[in-house]
Amino acid sequence: MSTDVTAKSPAPAPPGGSGPAPDGLLGVMLAGLRRNMRQYGMLIALGLIVVLFAIWTDGDLLLPRNVSNLVLQNSYILILAIGMMLVIIAGHIDLSVGSLTAFTGAFAAVLTVQHGVSWPVALVLCLLVGAAAGSIQGYLIAYLGIPSFIVTLAGMLLFRGLTEILLKGQTLGPFPDGLQKLGNGFLPEVGPNTNYHNLTLLLGLVLIAAVVWQEFRDRRRQQEFSLDVLPTRLFLLKLTALVAAILVITLLLASYKGTPIVLIVLGVLVVGYGYVMRNAVFGRHIYAIGGNLPAAKLSGVKDKKVTFYVFLNMGVLAALAGLVVAARLNAASPKAGVNFELEAIASSFIGGASMSGGVGTVLGAIIGGLVLGVLNNGMNLLSVGTDWQQVIKGLALLVAVGFDVWNKRKSGS
Repeated sequence: MSTDVTAKSPAPAPPGGSGPAPDGLLGVMLAGLRRNMRQYGMLIALGLIVVLFAIWTDGDLLLPRNVSNLVLQNSYILILAIGMMLVIIAGHIDLSVGSLTAFTGAFAAVLTVQHGVSWPVALVLCLLVGAAAGSIQGYLIAYLGIPSFIVTLAGMLLFRGLTEILLKGQTLGPFPDGLQKLGNGFLPEVGPNTNYHNLTLLLGLVLIAAVVWQEFRDRRRQQEFSLDVLPTRLFLLKLTALVAAILVITLLLASYKGTPIVLIVLGVLVVGYGYVMRNAVFGRHIYAIGGNLPAAKLSGVKDKKVTFYVFLNMGVLAALAGLVVAARLNAASPKAGVNFELEAIASSFIGGASMSGGVGTVLGAIIGGLVLGVLNNGMNLLSVGTDWQQVIKGLALLVAVGFDVWNKRKSGS
């Protein structure tokens, strides 16, 4: 048998993949998605869920009123998800946030309704209470070495009991108008009558400009450090999709009552925490202790201090979420915050957090929370029973965690 030594050998596989280099836009897209599956997988899933429920509900999901309600109904879960993502990245868990949310709402009601404290003062005091609760739990976990599961499980029972004591088993309200606006208010209308909320349109244009600038800036910095970047066509496709999504949401909100105040609060949190986790030393230390604690210690990371502040931060965000949910309901209830901790944990895992810590993003937590929020809202519009809703959300969480395990095994990490 003879061998044709002149035959061309197959083209070498690109780094991180197998087989020949992809041809055409579809091949480039698939290759880019494979390399960035953790980052874009749930974002694509969110888009598909929105499209499916929009079809199944005959467009009701994307009605301006429903989109506004979707933001208001899920704002406190998204706030909790941001803090929970940091806790999980650090390699811990917090089961107390739902009960702490209820407790701070009850504390706000006692201050404002029973004792006539002005709502700005009550807001500050509630945030301080949340910081104190988080710092106590953080101290027990970081400096005494008690597992976070045990400490926060005790906190869940403790704060739920304190809520019952404060409210004496009864619902307390209503709240002052200023505090109500935190959960139900909208930005005021300005400018001429255009049949749209002008301030919302302006904010949407500013957000689009900021996103475009940030995407190009990040891409340029990655190229300067010789890091892998998305192919140009896939990058432009991603940018177009982001701009289109922001524009659609802006027009939907502007055609109803405008931008909810809590959405501004949430936007500030996303930008602030996103910057900290990407650029600040503290954010890098959180990733370090969650990814490899012994190596982080050898590198000089003060792991106990970082863990302490992560739980202190979680307490503050839980207090803020408690104020938002109490303001939205216009009353404090002993049953408020039930299962909020599970929703926040599920949002984090669905949004890309790893069970072993060291992996996750603030934006991922928001995407995970929106996945659950759209599922809840869409199933309510379709009159799906709460029993089946729980089954579907449980399956979504299981799929997300299973994907994380599969992705880690595939990458050999």
